[in-house]
Amino acid sequence: MIWNIIDHRKNKYRWAKIDAIIEDTSHDNIIENSDTVEASPDKTYVQCEDKTNISIHEAICWAEKLPSRVTLFLYDLGKS
Repeated sequence: MIWNIIDHRKNKYRWAKIDAIIEDTSHDNIIENSDTVEASPDKTYVQCEDKTNISIHEAICWAEKLPSRVTLFLYDLGKS
């Protein structure tokens, strides 16, 4: 399930074809002033996964279906 979204797109109105990366939200703990969360249990922990050339809708559906807490990173196509 999505706990955070970080949008790195320069073209904010491009939604049909983007690149997306997910990481366990606990990776964000090292960022100054971030909220913190314990790592997901081993059986659901996501180190890092990516999908390219997908829509924002597909990226959100993909990340939301996961059993662990993830941060979804959005990038312009070919820029991740």
